[in-house]
Amino acid sequence: MPEIDDLQARYENLLLDRVGTDGRVARITLNRPDKLNALSQELLFEFWDVLHELEADSDVRAIIVRGAGRAFCAGYDITPPQGSGSDGVVRRYRSVDDKHRRLLMGIRTGMQQITDIHMYFWNMAKVTIAQVHGYAIAGGCELAMMADLVVAADDAQLGHPGLRGMGTSRTGVIWPLVIGMRKAKELYLTGEPVTAIEAEEMGMINYAWPGDELEARTIALADRIANMTADNLAILKLNMNRFYENMGIYSSVRSSTDLDAAGQFTEHSYTWQDTMREGGFREAVAWRDGPYGDYSAGPR
Repeated sequence: MPEIDDLQARYENLLLDRVGTDGRVARITLNRPDKLNALSQELLFEFWDVLHELEADSDVRAIIVRGAGRAFCAGYDITPPQGSGSDGVVRRYRSVDDKHRRLLMGIRTGMQQITDIHMYFWNMAKVTIAQVHGYAIAGGCELAMMADLVVAADDAQLGHPGLRGMGTSRTGVIWPLVIGMRKAKELYLTGEPVTAIEAEEMGMINYAWPGDELEARTIALADRIANMTADNLAILKLNMNRFYENMGIYSSVRSSTDLDAAGQFTEHSYTWQDTMREGGFREAVAWRDGPYGDYSAGPR
């Protein structure tokens, strides 16, 4: 296992350190603060790589994931990288035809490749904790929900505004597995955010703590978990995961990703795409969120 400094040299979008007793807790910081840690293709594949490295290190017993700057993560970076389509999905399959019409299976395949990263994070043989502050919205909420435990500053906001015009959530933010049906449907059909305090009350997250206590209390929780060895913790985690997998998390997340791809072709999504193309991101977000009167006000 490379030393932290050697690993760090490989990554431009992540910061790595070790905390807790004898450094037995690894910490990954999403490090695009100027973009509110939006999930670019480069960041996601760096994340995939470092998770594999940390999984192989028996000295690492738990992993904390947090964000630099003002937010945990404000979603996917929808600025198209080189070799991608208009929705920011890296293409390994043809996504448009010779008349530049979008093709469902190219979009679907690119999305499933990102879902592979989410599902690896879900099932890796380490205990993971998402430490949320500011925003965990859209893709940022999807990422946080795939951690084993989620803790947050009490004024943080969690939600998925992308449901309002950009398809569905490719993981369903696994809300049907962590909160009740009525509230899951309400959040899904409105895209509205909830505060961390509300999220704790409905079982979406484990704890909502005062912001100035968040870091210390997260490390203390991870360190408490890390009293057991990494291999024993892995057995306990995987045993618990099997219950949810037998309830269909794999098939459900894969289906959600397929529907997210299909959702790019609805009337509402086409309006979002047209507004984005003609007026830019800010105008598109104003069209999407204006009727609801949220998100633009910032964390409460």
